[in-house]
Amino acid sequence: MEYKVEEISPVKRKIMVEVPVEEVNAALTATIAMYRLQADVKGFRKGKVPSTVVESKYRKQVYGEATTDLINYQINEILSGLSMQPMSRIDVDAKELVRDEAFSYSIAFEVAPKLDLPEYKGLAIDEVRAVVDDAEIVEVEKRILENNAEVKVIEDVRPPKDGEVVSVSFGAYRDGEIVEGIKAENFDMVLGQKQALPEFEDLLKTLTSGESGETDITFPEDFINENLAGKTVTMKAVLHAVKERITPKMSDDVARKAGFKDVETMRNGIRESYLSQRKQMHKSAAQSQLLTTIIEGINDFPLPPSMVDDRIDRLVQDLEYRLDRQGKGLQALGKTPQQIRDEFKDEAEQTVKTEIFLLAVAAEEGLDISPEEIESTLTQLAMQTRQPLHELKKYYEDNNLIVPLKDRLLCDKASELIYDAAKVVEIDPPAAAKADDKPAKKAPAKKAAAKKDEDSEAAPAKKAPAKKAAAKKDEK
Repeated sequence: MEYKVEEISPVKRKIMVEVPVEEVNAALTATIAMYRLQADVKGFRKGKVPSTVVESKYRKQVYGEATTDLINYQINEILSGLSMQPMSRIDVDAKELVRDEAFSYSIAFEVAPKLDLPEYKGLAIDEVRAVVDDAEIVEVEKRILENNAEVKVIEDVRPPKDGEVVSVSFGAYRDGEIVEGIKAENFDMVLGQKQALPEFEDLLKTLTSGESGETDITFPEDFINENLAGKTVTMKAVLHAVKERITPKMSDDVARKAGFKDVETMRNGIRESYLSQRKQMHKSAAQSQLLTTIIEGINDFPLPPSMVDDRIDRLVQDLEYRLDRQGKGLQALGKTPQQIRDEFKDEAEQTVKTEIFLLAVAAEEGLDISPEEIESTLTQLAMQTRQPLHELKKYYEDNNLIVPLKDRLLCDKASELIYDAAKVVEIDPPAAAKADDKPAKKAPAKKAAAKKDEDSEAAPAKKAPAKKAAAKKDEK
């Protein structure tokens, strides 16, 4: 085999390959030998069928497979010899092998541009110091206490007030017919916490236990259920009971219910959790800023178009997923698919620039990813997505995702190397940010809080789909 590399552009290569007759015949012979082992031809025992008979009977399959296997083998050999890593899929321009004839074909693919790496070690970067205010610990304790509150029925016959729990059955009607999904039986919700539209809560505040009422409600134009957005329905409700929440005082018993040994252990655990998360958040922000600064200092370089298109595809898919979670589609944006892609182009290009730079650093530093690291990453992904590991591995292998995964891990290693070598200076957090960046949803009370939020979705809420939670209630 002989080959010649042609530089089509700074980011595209074409390789012309010439295969002599001897290698062509050897490839065909090897494939025929494999077919002989399983060939079932009348008049011959399995494994004893003459090669000429096998070649004649299975000619189409044999020549097709022999061509594919030969090209794949030679591509790996060529790229390994050139130490070249394609950044796009490999396009093959080839016909089929012909016995006793030389064979030629070409492959084309995109590569990362050559970079003159700037200085990337020993650079100064500010990292915000992770701090946790006592007020934040108190706020988490408050949520834990609220999650452990007892709910008791109020005996007095009177309308409910904000902060109280109402047990209610309701349904939305249009033209006398129930609106699918907007109904629930014996549903508990807290008034005054914006769990439902104000008009619906106002209706409930006019009722006493055992009373029913109705009112017309117009859903907002941006309501999560597009079928109901801007529509008017008649909401009918029956108030079964008014309840009050009795919040306990903090104690070791309450702390144990939240999964801690005692109150002191709980408070230390909350603080350490906040510090750890905030430290990682501030490090990631500083790391990102450091990379941005380095890359901005590099002269513009050409980007592989397929890499940019791939990143745009991912960004559009992420957007589509987020819209789907809101019950919407891309058409809700009022933009053409091309306009949406154009809006993501700058972000995609920046991502590709960063990846190319980090891969260049990884090559410069001789970084590598071991099979064990690939296996460990796939194991973590399998646990996170609750998929069998062997199925996930097969998916990655069948869809040629192992190389992109390896590149991502290499980028992570290079980024860590750059940051570890940086002169990191801790700075105090801005006063306004201290209260804003707390990861409240990560607090130990998350399970109980999640249950409360889940229950609240059944009512005709502003920002939560009534349909899903109501359906869940009906199933019970």
